[in-house]
Amino acid sequence: MRSSWYWIGFGGFGLGTTWMLKGMAIAQTLPNTAAPVAQFTWPQAIFLGAVQGLTEFLPISSTAHLKAVPVFLGWGDPGSAFSAVIQLGSIAAVLWYFWQDITDLSRDAIAAIQQSDYQDQSFRIVLGIAVGTLPIVFFGILLKAFVPDFDNSPLRSMTAIAIASIVMAILLGLAEQLGSRKKGFDDLNAKTGVLMGFAQALALIPGVSRSGSTITAGLFQGLERSTAARFSFLLGLPAITLAGIVEFIGVLQEGLSSSQGIPLLVGTLSSAIFSYLAIAWLIEFLKRQSTWVFVWYRLLFGIVILGAIAIGWF
Repeated sequence: MRSSWYWIGFGGFGLGTTWMLKGMAIAQTLPNTAAPVAQFTWPQAIFLGAVQGLTEFLPISSTAHLKAVPVFLGWGDPGSAFSAVIQLGSIAAVLWYFWQDITDLSRDAIAAIQQSDYQDQSFRIVLGIAVGTLPIVFFGILLKAFVPDFDNSPLRSMTAIAIASIVMAILLGLAEQLGSRKKGFDDLNAKTGVLMGFAQALALIPGVSRSGSTITAGLFQGLERSTAARFSFLLGLPAITLAGIVEFIGVLQEGLSSSQGIPLLVGTLSSAIFSYLAIAWLIEFLKRQSTWVFVWYRLLFGIVILGAIAIGWF
């Protein structure tokens, strides 16, 4: 019976990897209805890259801030294409910061497969990341197929972002209050990846926050705060990479002028630098502090947006 579960685990690992590749291929066969990349000056792009980098890994939603901040400043909505492409800078930051972890996990997981040691901790973590990526790939394809004009859909409205921010603040507060915070990195497994993977899929709704939803799910499962954050970043690696590459290919298909390309490049570089700083700071912060500062920030952020809508600022 145990060997059957090992083969199920091995199959899940293979299925997760296959679906990530198929997801990219399927997404590219769908109609390309993405809006053109927004026009920004390179100083504006550096600033937006900083917003992306600082908020991608903090549990406060980079998508919400990338829409709300430039709209508030009168620059207009950057759109999902610009936002997704500069996320590639965040991916570079994750690879940069976690390179040793990634290489160690990959090497040990491959060795475990070769030795049929499916109880190996590294194999179970990699399996959790692979299988945990399936939900966001699946629902992301559905979203692209059935909500072609996503930039202008109600899901991406400022009202939806505000409500999502408030709801997720409440959930994060409950997780902080109820979570036991006794499980460390050695306690991670495929089940952890699946549950946090479904939470990650919620981040397809702007304002939810990918790191916020996954850290919340991790805390509900009893993970230590810093462990929940570390695994959240590793779990997000395939999903953010896939989204960024798909949107980047779409941008290239639409055509990219030099006036668009340079701001996109500097925005991506800015995103990489500030993402690295945010990752390093958050992991150290959560070793000593709770997540309540993000709970109150998200509540205030949502209330301010609703107030701005009410008085006509948005």
